[in-house]
Amino acid sequence: MATDMPDRGVFGQRLFDLRRTAGLSQEELSHAAGVSVRALADLERGRTRGPQRRTVQALAEALRLDAARAEELEHAARPGRPRPRQSMPSARGTLTLPRDLSDFTAREPALDQLLVLVRHANPAQPPVSVVSGQPGLGKTAFAVHAGHRLASHFPDGQWALDLRGTDPEPTTPRDALGRLLRAMGVTEQALPTDTDDRAGLFRSVIRDRRLLLLLDNAADETQVRPLLPAAGASLTLITSRHTLAGLEAAHRTHLEPLRREEAVDMLTRIAGAERVRREAQAARDIADLCGHLPLAVRIAGQRLAARPGERLGKLAAQLAAEGRRLDVLQAGGLRVRAAFTVSYERLPPATRKLFRRAALAAGPNFSPESAGVLAGLPTAQAAGCAEELVDAGLLQPEPATERYRFHDLLKLFAAERLAAEDDTRTLDAAEDQAARWMLHKATTHALQFDAQHRQDPPASDADAGDTSDDRAQARAWLEAERDQWLAALRRAAMTGNHQLVIDTAEAMHWFSDLNQHWEQWVEVFRHAVDAARALGSRLDEATQLNYLAWAYNACVHDYSAALSAADAALAVAREIDDALQSGWALGYGAGALHRLGRTDESLVRFGEAASCLRTADSPEARLAELTTLNAFGHNLRQCGRVVEALRVHQRSEAVCRTGIPGQRPDLIASYRASAQQQMGNDLAALGRLDEAEGLLRQALAQFEAASMPSWSGVARLDLGIVLRGLARYEEARQTLLVARDALAELNSPRHGEAAEELRVLDLQRLADQA
Repeated sequence: MATDMPDRGVFGQRLFDLRRTAGLSQEELSHAAGVSVRALADLERGRTRGPQRRTVQALAEALRLDAARAEELEHAARPGRPRPRQSMPSARGTLTLPRDLSDFTAREPALDQLLVLVRHANPAQPPVSVVSGQPGLGKTAFAVHAGHRLASHFPDGQWALDLRGTDPEPTTPRDALGRLLRAMGVTEQALPTDTDDRAGLFRSVIRDRRLLLLLDNAADETQVRPLLPAAGASLTLITSRHTLAGLEAAHRTHLEPLRREEAVDMLTRIAGAERVRREAQAARDIADLCGHLPLAVRIAGQRLAARPGERLGKLAAQLAAEGRRLDVLQAGGLRVRAAFTVSYERLPPATRKLFRRAALAAGPNFSPESAGVLAGLPTAQAAGCAEELVDAGLLQPEPATERYRFHDLLKLFAAERLAAEDDTRTLDAAEDQAARWMLHKATTHALQFDAQHRQDPPASDADAGDTSDDRAQARAWLEAERDQWLAALRRAAMTGNHQLVIDTAEAMHWFSDLNQHWEQWVEVFRHAVDAARALGSRLDEATQLNYLAWAYNACVHDYSAALSAADAALAVAREIDDALQSGWALGYGAGALHRLGRTDESLVRFGEAASCLRTADSPEARLAELTTLNAFGHNLRQCGRVVEALRVHQRSEAVCRTGIPGQRPDLIASYRASAQQQMGNDLAALGRLDEAEGLLRQALAQFEAASMPSWSGVARLDLGIVLRGLARYEEARQTLLVARDALAELNSPRHGEAAEELRVLDLQRLADQA
């Protein structure tokens, strides 16, 4: 009677006999040798005929074989193992490295780093490099180009395996190992069934070879770990849209968009040098509109190459239309939108939502907090989603703060998905809620700078009460989120939330004084004026018109507009008989008149302002009077009435020394510093330079301690002028250089004066040396 006996092969039969003799079950031998039951069964049945040497040694030890019988078992395993070959044409053919691109551009530093990695490789730790970055950066093209550049270092071949990490079902490690082992000459019958055994066999076979292996489009760390050599001189390049941050001991090549000149160079190589030379500006525009993203630039170049008669300017105009840009960026099977879609569709629902809603954020970057409000997610969850988007290459993290930004094309894609997946009513409600939350939080932070502490934060339906009392943190938040709260203010104005607009502008009043270089204050206070008029609140209208006059004077230096706003404020303030706002309006108007060259009118109006404020008996009026006196004296000095100016400024400084009931000492210190600065300039004009230097240094120290850059920049300029007068040229030069740069950064009209003072200083120095 025939029996269906398995063909165990020499090794399988030998192992089966030894196990039976030892009286062990497969489970017992598996446990003792550290080999899976499945792998052991495959060995005994002949499905795996060439186990690794270390596997055989483990089995021999578990079976307690002496040296002779252990060697017999090892001898039985050898015929089933793949034999090294001098050349492997068929193997190379199965995993051939793709062709290099003749128009490959840039990336030289990253390529040089890979060469260094190869040259200094340790055989005990085969080099592994992860090439990551957002979709469209040319990760595969870079890795292929690197493979060809490094080919001479890897005589046993350069192979590439697509792991299909963006597919719904990426290649499994087991299947990937099967392809690699077959390429190395392992027969189908000799392939282990178990993934771990395949990985072990792969590492054994590759140990003595010098291969460059490109694992393209990896899904995650779990997929690639079994494919990495344990020893030897082979190089593994891994490309992935994810950072694979959990992969240990890996060199990392994180690609960024090209520089503008590199993007133009790439366009030139594809479309032709003559065409780019004829329309150089259009080529630069195309590079910019492609966001310097290699895939987008390649598509643009290939569109042009396929249409030799088409002008670059035409393509630039098509790309300039944001609503069409992603439609234009396609050439045959190459599509920017498709590259983005693959990554987007693999995200969890909450992360996709955050990606879409973040497109609503204003400005160049955003925080997880503000994006979370737009998406209706708690901050902690929003932060996790943002990190997931970074790992997927769909957001870029800021290097020093927990903020994120889009690549330009990805922001267009996010806006597309937003329009396609979120209905208008839901988005309107989300934006309104986010605007309210943002303005309440901005107001809470700004009120920390209210020198009189006379306001309480308005009630909020958002969690705005968790902010720190630390002014530095409040200022950092207001500066970082400036684009966000300004956009929220615009939305509140557009949707008729007038009281919220006024509350926000009023809270910003003192904070704005610390940041006079922000041109946005004109817009803030203009919205507040419109809101006050809409509500019919005359006091708010006069107040906000005065703030607007200040912003025109101090922030954008539009003195005609400042005078108009101040005159309007004065008319309203007199109508409601408000001495404080009348005084402020007269003072702001006087300042504008002075800057317009109408000196006599300016001095008259300053006198009226001081008299008006003197009649108002309130701490606010005393502060306004100090501001007015300092400005009044400044104008007197500029008119040559220096002794009168000094008396006015001494009067202001005396009020500060006496103090104002209910006002904080640090606030009065800033007002006193302003008076000291003016007194220093008065004394300098009188030739009393030594006295002037001391006062200017005191003023500068106070402004710097209070983080008031607009004041400290001007005070430093004044000090530099005095030091020049004292013939302390080197000290004067350093002081004026710092002042010039600071004032230029603040967009102050006095930065030109600082530059002129430096020129005069050099001439004076030369004259003294002659």
